[in-house]
Amino acid sequence: MHLDLNDMTFPKLLKSQAAAFGTKKTALRKKGLGIWQNCSWQQYLDNVRTLTLGLHSLGFGKGDKLAIIGNNRPESLFAEIAAQAAGGVAVSLYHDSTPQEVTSALIRFDVTVVIAEDQEQVDKLLDQRERLPNLLRIIYIQKRGMRKYSDEKLVTFETVQDLGTTLGDQQPALFDTLVAAGKGDDTAIICLTSGTTGQPKGAMLSFKNLLSMSLAFNEADPKKAQDEFVSLLPLAWFGEQLMSVAAPLVIGYTVNFPEKQETAMADLREIGPHIMLSPPKVWESIATSVRVRMMDSTPFKKFMFNTFMPIGERYADCILAGTAPSFSLQIGRFFADRLLFRALRDRLGLSHVRSALTGGASLGTNVFRFFHAIGVNLKQLYGQTEIAGITCMHRNGDVKGTTVGTPLSGTEIKIDENGEVLSKSAGLFKGYYGDEESTRQAITADGWLKSGDAGFLDSAGHLTITDRTNDVLTLSDGSFFSAQLIENNLRFSPYIAEAIAFGGGPAPLVALIGVASRVVGKWAGDNKLSYMTFADLTSRPEVIELIAGEVAKVNAGLPDSARISRFAIIYKELDADEGELTRTGKVRREAVAVIYKDIIDALHAGTDVVTIDTTIDFHDGKSGHIRTTVTTRTT
Repeated sequence: MHLDLNDMTFPKLLKSQAAAFGTKKTALRKKGLGIWQNCSWQQYLDNVRTLTLGLHSLGFGKGDKLAIIGNNRPESLFAEIAAQAAGGVAVSLYHDSTPQEVTSALIRFDVTVVIAEDQEQVDKLLDQRERLPNLLRIIYIQKRGMRKYSDEKLVTFETVQDLGTTLGDQQPALFDTLVAAGKGDDTAIICLTSGTTGQPKGAMLSFKNLLSMSLAFNEADPKKAQDEFVSLLPLAWFGEQLMSVAAPLVIGYTVNFPEKQETAMADLREIGPHIMLSPPKVWESIATSVRVRMMDSTPFKKFMFNTFMPIGERYADCILAGTAPSFSLQIGRFFADRLLFRALRDRLGLSHVRSALTGGASLGTNVFRFFHAIGVNLKQLYGQTEIAGITCMHRNGDVKGTTVGTPLSGTEIKIDENGEVLSKSAGLFKGYYGDEESTRQAITADGWLKSGDAGFLDSAGHLTITDRTNDVLTLSDGSFFSAQLIENNLRFSPYIAEAIAFGGGPAPLVALIGVASRVVGKWAGDNKLSYMTFADLTSRPEVIELIAGEVAKVNAGLPDSARISRFAIIYKELDADEGELTRTGKVRREAVAVIYKDIIDALHAGTDVVTIDTTIDFHDGKSGHIRTTVTTRTT
């Protein structure tokens, strides 16, 4: 598709798609009360039109900021595009953000209007109202629990649309006039960065940034108007912005919204999407769920899995290495697919997936191999929010398990003298909102975006990411090694949810391990081990020995100098509310190093037991006191 990127905007694309498809094709689909409800392209446009005019009647206009907070739903997309049509900028926030995080974002980005999904999100705003004098309106979508609220800033989503309908009747040409005023260089969204090294920053991305990336992405990984996509991740994550907002407006495929988070995987199976983009945490979770189910399955199913999975893995090894599988292996893979993998893909909701994509963080090679073994065409993406999301990706037939693919059309990649990956394309952002110093630090004098990642390009043009430049380990023998590689291999264990390696140089490598509570808890129950709390479970000698066995398996595949010498199990689950994880589930290594400094010091010193006496603040505002002991274990 050819687009005039200097003039094109999301609202203009929406008008174009509505003219092409009208009421004949579903643009959005939302499950409610167990029933899928369709929204055609014409209904999509009609909702955006009334909301745009409603916002205009409330005084929202050029350059104003509108924040959206809640779970993904059609109204989230109506709100984003309506804000843009009115001349403003949209900011999506994570639905599980704390009131303090929401308030900080609203202040930093000068937000004047918020679209809040429900009572929970409204309460976050009202609890902090003294700090938000510039917040003029809170528009809420769901009315449940809101009947007795009387704050003058509150107004329902329907009421704003009714205002828009009235204004539209009075000025029929106003919506078209507002949309026509938009240009490609206008800021479309302020997108949050991951925040692994500190507070998330707000990257300003224009329509030209977003659409140039969408076109290059579709060239590398073609999508069709008939495709189905399931929106599983928050719109605050750039990957979801690309797949749920930008790409559908360009291609015309259907975006589906699950009923709620708890039913997301079941809803995914019902839809059977053709394309799927998720960060590594989701793919790791799916792979783990399969292995956990196999632990509890019948002897026959275990036999089938243990017989055919190695065949699939050998086939995947050939594909990922770029070598042709032998004829006998192809025959074995054919029967493995018919007898096991086809049913497994269907069970996971992946039977129709033509293109499975992962990005946002490093994915372990074992997980990558697992999906190719069962016949899922999983491909790596690599990029940054600051360059509209993608710089490199695997193409069909050119998937290498250790790389993140080759650059997209129009994207340049180079490695600087320090080994850092630099990139440049039409997707390069306009800067961080209200933070000129960070913007200057992110871009070189000659216009290249710094990634903070160490990597190298091979002879075929494939990019390999070694690790974050600050996280590359210098081993005792002077060689360099990736902490991510060790951690990803540990997380492939169904019993391990998180792993963070520390050390390097003269210090031996040690690891903090976060166990998968559901899996380890079931293992404890099967082995008749009693425990009262999570901390109690992690301190059981039997659990420590279980994890020691998993660490030993990983160590066996690592060079001697890169093996974990000691580990300790963390006494609680890592939590984004306590700053240990980002909202997309990535570990904040520096924060973890501070919070668990006593345990890390004990691991390096060889101390056997660490006494823990601390208070934990929970998401609901309550706090709890933990008093326990952590045992360190030599591998």
